[in-house]
Amino acid sequence: MKLSTITASAVSLVALAYVSAAAAAGSTPAAPAKPVFMSGPWASAACKAWNENPTLTEKLKKSGWVDNNNKRGFKIMQIYRNDCPNSPRVEMRIMDKDGKATCTYGGLAQAVQPNSNYDYVMHASTKNWKKMGSGDLGPMWAMTTFRLKFSGPMGEAMSNMGPFKQFLLLTGKVPSNYDSCPAAVASNMPAKAGAKK
Repeated sequence: MKLSTITASAVSLVALAYVSAAAAAGSTPAAPAKPVFMSGPWASAACKAWNENPTLTEKLKKSGWVDNNNKRGFKIMQIYRNDCPNSPRVEMRIMDKDGKATCTYGGLAQAVQPNSNYDYVMHASTKNWKKMGSGDLGPMWAMTTFRLKFSGPMGEAMSNMGPFKQFLLLTGKVPSNYDSCPAAVASNMPAKAGAKK
């Protein structure tokens, strides 16, 4: 076999390998898009993250927090972003399941109205949610400076400050897209209070 023939064959094999590698790289599935912060899909992911946090699931059962629900069977936590006035609230429902404070629903807020004796409504600007999620803004300082607006049983929250802090940190651990507001949907929830801080 002539040298020129061998060289041409080698070049062909290298080119074929390059094309195959490029094709394989192009066929790699793209990473899933991050859900918009405090959208329905985000709340679903937050619900799963809650159930993976033993401070939330175990301590909130041990302290009796999860059982303070007016015999309804679950507590409601609604949260939203002040600077997204046209976006719906999201909601997490927490109930005693197998001896743990378990999140059984995370998504858009349902029609039931929260009861401030048992349930929680929290809202802040996106900027401050990010600070709380990173730990740069703790729960006590956030509330006393009104960067986190809070409605619910204050004494109960104060006696569960460890889990409360874990919940705020959880909001920063769920993969999130902060660049846009959750899409507006028809809702019979009450108008949101508070302005951007």
